[in-house]
Amino acid sequence: MRSFTDQTGHVFSIKNPMKRVVSLVPSQTELLYFLGLDEYVVGTTWFCVHPKEKVKKSTRVGGTKQLNLDKIRQLKPDIIIANKEENLQTDIEQLRKEFCVYTSDILTLSDSYYMMADLGELFNKTNECNELIAQLKASFHTLKNMFAGQVLYLIWNEPLMAVGNNTFIASVLQCLGFAIVSIPDRYPELNNDVLGTISPDFVFYSSEPFPFKDKHMQPLKEHFPKAKHQLVDGEMFSWYGTRLLKLPDYITKLQAQLSL
Repeated sequence: MRSFTDQTGHVFSIKNPMKRVVSLVPSQTELLYFLGLDEYVVGTTWFCVHPKEKVKKSTRVGGTKQLNLDKIRQLKPDIIIANKEENLQTDIEQLRKEFCVYTSDILTLSDSYYMMADLGELFNKTNECNELIAQLKASFHTLKNMFAGQVLYLIWNEPLMAVGNNTFIASVLQCLGFAIVSIPDRYPELNNDVLGTISPDFVFYSSEPFPFKDKHMQPLKEHFPKAKHQLVDGEMFSWYGTRLLKLPDYITKLQAQLSL
């Protein structure tokens, strides 16, 4: 037995080897498969969609915020991988009473690297995670300050909601050179009063959690006629695991689209 402290400060005891894993966060689930832990991942959420062919073999334990705790209990996990923001605190607290639970708390790129290092230590994949972190740091160095200007990054429609500062998405955008428009709160609702106080250079319409389409863009195109409006792949900006490996190619294409 050995003790381990997660990113929320929670201390728990683990017993190696851990051969039954339930992952409650899509980006962290993808990372576990990347590390070759396929046979250990016994439970995932409905939103864990990558890698497609592998993850569908796991037992679904509900949504990230609608967990079926009885299904999780039936799987008898050696450890549960959760996240402070994506999972409900009440669920995490209940599961901690019964199982080992590692909970990440990710607001920045650096936080994501620490999470990767933690999972590497937990599953004896330290070398693999160190290589992954080094590759991601090098990639982000090449992407640094590729853009300039203020961006309004939308995540929900009716009510219209955006990303504010002190979020992982903001951390990625800021690394790319964007400034987040000055709006209060981490995920503010945008009423007419708020929209009247901002003047973004770019408006990004994310594919998740709300799947924005072209038809949703017209009202803000009229409100911000000088801004560049662009549908973006939300996974590229919000998934804090190995999906980040795909970001350089995506950003190159995005830069070309925004230049048109």
